[in-house]
Amino acid sequence: MTAYRLVGAVALLIGQSPPAAAQSSAPPPAPTPCAEDPAFRVLDFWVGSWDVYVGDTLDGHDRVTRILAGCALTEEWTGADGSTGMSLFYVPPGSGQWRQVWVTEQATRPGGLKEKQFVERLLDGGVRFQGTIVGPQGKPYLDRTTLTPLSSSEVHQVIEVSRDGGVTWRALYDARYRRSP
Repeated sequence: MTAYRLVGAVALLIGQSPPAAAQSSAPPPAPTPCAEDPAFRVLDFWVGSWDVYVGDTLDGHDRVTRILAGCALTEEWTGADGSTGMSLFYVPPGSGQWRQVWVTEQATRPGGLKEKQFVERLLDGGVRFQGTIVGPQGKPYLDRTTLTPLSSSEVHQVIEVSRDGGVTWRALYDARYRRSP
């Protein structure tokens, strides 16, 4: 028995804790870095700078950036009309599912502030987020966004609302994101 182990054994016999180095419990494993965790890679197809078109008309520019060592994403929107908006996407601990907070300069109006959560991964590689918005008369309705990668340089986004609890949906925004040069 080494002297160090002997000191630890004697300490235990007399009711004291052994020296820290003599304890055999290993430190807890380090958490997996976000950038290596598959749950944090679901939106990789959308990271980049984009020109956004509704039909053939340029509607704005969007930049989606991975931040905080891959643990979150930001979205920075600038509309062709000068409007702006920002999103923070994050994964709450233990959930494995993305959440989004979208804020515009009109956050006090319906749709100017949205909170959505990841609800579905589609077979075509797309993702869907959904939340509830309270309308002007205080009546809530569902709001969902579907992002679908079409290629490495194009993403389709559809924003829809449902006023009947998700039975029917009406598209409010249908756009193509094309990578900016």
